[in-house]
Order: sequence, then C-alpha cells, then structure tokens
Amino acid sequence: MKATQQLHDLGQSLWLDNITRTLLDDGTLARYIAEDSVTGLTSNPSIFDAAIGGGDAYDAGIHAKSLAGLKGEELFMELALEDLRRAADLFKPVFDATHQVDGWVSMEVSPLLAADTDGTIAAADAIHTRAQRPNLFVKIPGTPEGIPAIEEAIFRGIPINVTLLFSCDQYLAAAGAYLRGIERRVAAGLDPQVASVASLFISRWDVAANPQLPAELHNQLGIAVGKQSYRAYRELLASPRWLKLAAAGARPQRLLWASTGTKDPNAPDTLYVDALAAPDTVDTIPEKTLHAVADHGKPGAVLPVDGGDAEAVLAKIAKAGVDLDALALKLQQDGAEAFVKSWKQLLQRIADKQAALAARGKEPLAR
Repeated sequence: MKATQQLHDLGQSLWLDNITRTLLDDGTLARYIAEDSVTGLTSNPSIFDAAIGGGDAYDAGIHAKSLAGLKGEELFMELALEDLRRAADLFKPVFDATHQVDGWVSMEVSPLLAADTDGTIAAADAIHTRAQRPNLFVKIPGTPEGIPAIEEAIFRGIPINVTLLFSCDQYLAAAGAYLRGIERRVAAGLDPQVASVASLFISRWDVAANPQLPAELHNQLGIAVGKQSYRAYRELLASPRWLKLAAAGARPQRLLWASTGTKDPNAPDTLYVDALAAPDTVDTIPEKTLHAVADHGKPGAVLPVDGGDAEAVLAKIAKAGVDLDALALKLQQDGAEAFVKSWKQLLQRIADKQAALAARGKEPLAR
C-alpha cells in the first residue's frame, strides 16, 4: 500500500501545495486525486509567481483580461480564481463525501495587507464572494494584525486557512481567534459550522537553525515544534471550552503541517511527512514530495498526544544557543516579507507579459 493511502487511512489529509494551469489542463491534478489520495490544495503568491512565469499557459488569459481593461492585482485575482474554481470543482466530490471536512482549495489575501486588519477583512470578504465556491478557504496570515481579522472573518462565515504560523504560541493565538469567532456566531444564533485550518510551517525552522546546531540536532527542531503544537491541539479539543462549541455543532479547526518539503539534501526527502503522521490533521506537500512519499514514504509511529520528546528536544536546542521565541517571530516576519516580494514579482511578471504580448503584434492593451 502506498504511504499516501496509509496516511489517508490514518485520518490525515494530504493536500497538494501547488497549482498551475497545466496541472489542471493535462489531468495531472485529477490523477493525484484518484491515485495518490490527494484531497485538497493550497496556493500562495510564490506558487502563482512560478506558475505564471513558467511558460505560456496563462498568456491567452492575460491578454484577454488586458483587453477587458484589467491589470495588476485585479487581473491576477481573476487568473487565480479561474484556476482555483476549476480545482475546487475537481475536489467537490471529496468535499461532499466528507461532509465538508476535506476537499478544500485556498486563495491568499494580498500579502501587502499583512499589517492591515481592516484591509484584510475586506479582502477576505471580496475573495469569498467572488470565488463562488463553498470549498475555498481564504488564507489570512497569523500575524498580530491578522489575528483579529481571522476572528471577524470566521464570525462572518468565511472559511479561513490561517497561514504563516511557526510556533505553538502562534498556533494557539490563531486557534483562539477561531474559537472567539465561533463563540460569537453561537451567541448570535448563527450556524457554528465554519471551516478553518491552522497552518504550521515546519521545515523553515531547520533551515534557520541547522547552521547554529551540532550535526546530531540537525532537522529536529521543526518536528519538535510540530509535536509540541499537536499536543496543544489535542488539549484544546479536550477542553471544556471546545466541547461546549462542539455540542452546539461546531467543527474543529484542523492543524495543518505546511512547508514539509525537505530542504537539507543530506536528509530523507520524506522526512517531515513520515515524522508527522497524525489523525485529524492535514499535510500540504509540494509536488516533488508527493511523488517521493507515494514512491517510498514510510510513515512513522502516530504522533503522541502528549508531544512525546518535544520538550526535551527543544530544551537541547535552546541550550545549544537557539532563541526559540525570537526565531519564531523572525520566521513569521521573514515569511510575510517573502510573500510580499513574490507578490510584487508576480505583478511585475504579469505586466511584463502584457508588454511582451503587445510587442508580438497583439491588439493594444488597456492602460
């Protein structure tokens, strides 16, 4: 049995951390769904930047939308939602069969809004309305300014994928925002079933910390943070606060492992996926990692609900000189800045393609 099927049977959802128009056009995504137990999809500005810049699959769409007077963010939004609507439709049978637990796709708000709470809320509302798909998450970063936006979005009934979480404390802040949003809905007599996932980034910890650590501690920090956060997740689901909401009909905000592609060439290419097998979680993985897991993945023991050796490993790493709290903050800030960089590159890439299409003798583009 493929490791992808083993994880699915365990109760962990495998999502693809990629989208391109080619994946949709050539049937590759449909094949992943049918053959590799892929039950959802995530995207971000970096993914779309690579997709649009990776060939000519988007040229016709860019040209047509340019002629309609679109440019910049508005043009990109239309391109992205076209892809994500198609992907959402492919996952709709999964969405229906799992009673809306699985089968989700995700679209990020503009990274330029990471420090703008009100702007993030408005953008999330607009994406949710324009997408016209029940199985599309809006991604909001779990930054200090994003936390109140997450609560408000959940209260408004917008499904949210909280992104750019790195530490257990950051995860708990996002979980608290979700709980408050659901509590407000219950108090207002609204349906408490608003879906959400909280995306904890794993491998970036090790990329940052490995140079400071002895070899025996390499590639252990991200997994330890995952185990620590999984314990917090399980404790939250057993808490009286959550059980009260569950009794009212609410569903858990699932913990999602993000950034689980191995970055260290000396480490196994399925390292993080194998180590983070756990029920009631999601693992969103790059295409290369999906192929590796399907081919030779070996999921380890199910994560212990008490976090196992997480605290001991974290103590060793702290003793070796890594300031975990400072690094968590830096990783979140760096992640937000990286998405801003990708966003600006993406918009410039689209503008460059518009100019190139015009230079090839197409009709004049709207200014």
